[in-house]
Amino acid sequence: MFEHYFQCPYCWEEISMLLDSSVTNQTYIEDCEVCCNPIELTPKFQDNELIGFEANDIEQ
Repeated sequence: MFEHYFQCPYCWEEISMLLDSSVTNQTYIEDCEVCCNPIELTPKFQDNELIGFEANDIEQ
């Protein structure tokens, strides 16, 4: 597991999430631990290193 810090696209607070580096391409939704809004997370790993990361708001 890999801890990554980023800004919430809703409240702009810095939050952290644990990411699974064993899956190279993934997309999933987690709620912000501060404002509770859903965030679409797209981390990309290569050789167990984070090479890309996106945190986007969910259009409703």
